[in-house]
Amino acid sequence: MNANDHTSDRDGRRDWGDKLTIRALSEVDHVKVHGRTTARRDPLALFWTGSAVEFNAKGSELWVELEADYDSYEPWISILINSAPVGRQMVTAGRHWVCIFRGMNADVVKNVRIVKDVQAMSDDGGHSLKVHAVRFDGEFLPIEDKPLKLEFIGDSITSGEGAIGAIAELDWIPMWFSAVDNYACRTATALNADYRTLSQSGWGVLTSWDNNPRRNLPDCYEQVCGPLSGAKNEELGALEPHDFASWQPDVIVVNLGTNDNGAFHNAAWTDEATGRTYKQRLNEDGSFNEDDLGAFEAAACRFLAKLRKNNPQARIVWAYGMLGYAMLPAIYRAVDAYSKASGDKKVSVFQLSNMTEATRGARSHPGALAHAKAAEELTDYLKGILV
Repeated sequence: MNANDHTSDRDGRRDWGDKLTIRALSEVDHVKVHGRTTARRDPLALFWTGSAVEFNAKGSELWVELEADYDSYEPWISILINSAPVGRQMVTAGRHWVCIFRGMNADVVKNVRIVKDVQAMSDDGGHSLKVHAVRFDGEFLPIEDKPLKLEFIGDSITSGEGAIGAIAELDWIPMWFSAVDNYACRTATALNADYRTLSQSGWGVLTSWDNNPRRNLPDCYEQVCGPLSGAKNEELGALEPHDFASWQPDVIVVNLGTNDNGAFHNAAWTDEATGRTYKQRLNEDGSFNEDDLGAFEAAACRFLAKLRKNNPQARIVWAYGMLGYAMLPAIYRAVDAYSKASGDKKVSVFQLSNMTEATRGARSHPGALAHAKAAEELTDYLKGILV
């Protein structure tokens, strides 16, 4: 049978002929995994925004076997070949073979990345994306690590929500998330860095946009992927302690505070289990309640201490902006208080330019142009502090 005659076999997959060889991902000698995950490779779970598998593939045809699950929010992927986006698609539920390329020059090495475009979906306990195997007609070659490692921690902005899609799009669906067009990926590319992203739409430092204190990034930072829920994600290791020794960033960029500001302007949240109500309050004149703002600043200080405990050598940059600056004075005070109390001089604040009407994207979030500008600004700043 010709290798391109992919007729169905008994198990519902394809008869690939003699040309393509199947290998479990755990059997591939040279594969680079991007994004925080566990050590398991059979299969590999891609949890966070921008998580990916990367190959240097010398051959003419490559397929990857992916498995998706979800109750509401399906995963999306982008395919990059030699750093250029060449494909983007939804991964529907089930186990599928996805063609990455075919008919290419077998003697040329192609750098390939299959990137999870969407964030870890905290509201969908069934949401997962796993990589099982490859089918390939060539050889995989070693992939060098980049000279720099960056970690980005944030909310919907860092998840790339709205970075793709028309301004008119308002539906909250995975289609409008992009891990390729956002500032984290662009900054890492400009600095020739490997990077990881930990981000969750709506979450903050102290509370979420709707005053839910359980939805904050600091509390789950030490887990592999703490925002996730459900037995399936627990089985994949999402709630296990993260092994910080396995990957130490040179720079941590924190872009949080936008949703903490939202909490001051939105209704109270009531815990149904306890009946307790939580609310970040405004004064009658519209200013922040001093006690509640102080609680935010204290939470920011605690988070900086947690980051430093787990990443002793990293420079920490609190980069804030793109959707307003309301919390900027409080962030400056928190960083200053932490630095003075700890003696830590490797922490700073950087202001990102606000989105404009010309750079607006889908869902009233920063679009690709806004992310490009933020990446340019942040890249220049990081170059200066890394000298």
